[in-house]
Amino acid sequence: MSEPAVGTVETKLTKKDFETDQEVRWCPGCGDYSVLANVQRVLPEFGIPRERFVFVSGIGCSSRFPYYMNTYGFHTIHGRAPAFATGIKLARPELSVWIVTGDGDGLSIGGNHLLHVIRRNVDVQILLFNNRIYGLTKGQYSPTSQLGMKNKSMPMGVIDYPLDPVAFALGAGATFVARTVDVDSAGLQDVLRRAHAHPGAAFVEILQNCPVYNDGVWEAIEDRRTRVEAGLPLIHGEPLVFGAKGRRRGIRIEHGTPRLIALADEDDPVAAGVTVHDERHESPAYAMALATLAPPDFPIPTGVFRAAERPSYERLLDEQVTTAVRERGPGTLEGLLHSGDTWSVE
Repeated sequence: MSEPAVGTVETKLTKKDFETDQEVRWCPGCGDYSVLANVQRVLPEFGIPRERFVFVSGIGCSSRFPYYMNTYGFHTIHGRAPAFATGIKLARPELSVWIVTGDGDGLSIGGNHLLHVIRRNVDVQILLFNNRIYGLTKGQYSPTSQLGMKNKSMPMGVIDYPLDPVAFALGAGATFVARTVDVDSAGLQDVLRRAHAHPGAAFVEILQNCPVYNDGVWEAIEDRRTRVEAGLPLIHGEPLVFGAKGRRRGIRIEHGTPRLIALADEDDPVAAGVTVHDERHESPAYAMALATLAPPDFPIPTGVFRAAERPSYERLLDEQVTTAVRERGPGTLEGLLHSGDTWSVE
């Protein structure tokens, strides 16, 4: 019998293989349960042994994730998961490395670390759970909380302008950016597959409900009865159209400015001037225009905003190391210490 290919398994894994014996401890109704279940459903499809997956988290409700995955994992410190994940991927590039973070952990104290793992295009999958609140520390406002929202830390209302995670990732130069919803299993699983297949940093914002401190924050797009009006599905090669029969509308993006176009049921959206979604734009400008779409004037886009190709950081690093070894031979610690300018102190 021939040996299995590197990175594959002879026995097909199932969702149960990725479950641990740990009691899953999130509040009843938390969107994290759905995200966990869908990640565990998708991972067996990749044909990778469990020991080649690594889940890295910081601090927050979402950061319990590694405990519930029967893989390797690191529960690190507040905001620093991207730094740990970068080290893991550079040391062991054959591993599938996933960062699990939240809007507080990833965009507040961890914003600087998240920015650099994205701009370097390290081949990791970044799942950012966005419930627009600090849940673990009991309801303080986060970088994504809505203007005017009243909570324990801002009883008179939030006066910070919120940060948009998708716009943040695009501004950092992300080559793959997507948004999905915790309870939309089909959409979430599709985005997870796409993120894993992308050769570089894949950033996924997951709109997630906190039933205790910010219940219903994404209700319109989570509810199947209202999702058709509240959401805009992004499908490569398809026009930007949303709404039920009799209320169809399209979006035209021209010179970076989006506007709504009313459509009759018999109208051809493209002929009517509706923009056709192209996730492969080399420039992030088009995806950034999509990121500006938000209620009450526009629906919330979900799906892949951008999927561009660029060499990953670890690939470029490997090329540098290979070139150095070929041209200079293997290095030594002594050679490193005495390279460049040195001084002798008498």
